[in-house]
Amino acid sequence: MSNIMEVKFSAKSENESLARVIAASFAAKLDPTLDEIADIKTAVSEAVTNAIIHGYDEDESKFVYLKCKIEGNKVEIIVEDEGHGIEDVDLAMQPLYTSKPELERSGMGFSVMESFMDDVKVSSIQNKGTKVIMLKNINLPK
Repeated sequence: MSNIMEVKFSAKSENESLARVIAASFAAKLDPTLDEIADIKTAVSEAVTNAIIHGYDEDESKFVYLKCKIEGNKVEIIVEDEGHGIEDVDLAMQPLYTSKPELERSGMGFSVMESFMDDVKVSSIQNKGTKVIMLKNINLPK
């Protein structure tokens, strides 16, 4: 049986911590380890920050969408925006690539998401937005 949750929040950097807690609390139903919770929080933080900074250029009048789904021992987390979109997703996912070097961004957001989650998929359409789908397998107690 699956469980689904959706939330919409203003694209304010202060809401990044809210998104982390919401996703972690939702995943807590699977009794994850502290490391698994930390992984989820870190990946969600990166995805939401990307939406706010790159998707919307920190336009606080816009919204970020967070959707979570539990199916068996898997947590699927979707972070979506309706912003600028990514011109070249493959390039954007390369370590150290940033479209905002003037902001001293590290260009490691997608790499961080990929290292902490079991699967990461990114789809984007110019001037329509970006969707990041992340999957984490939670080791259920035996």
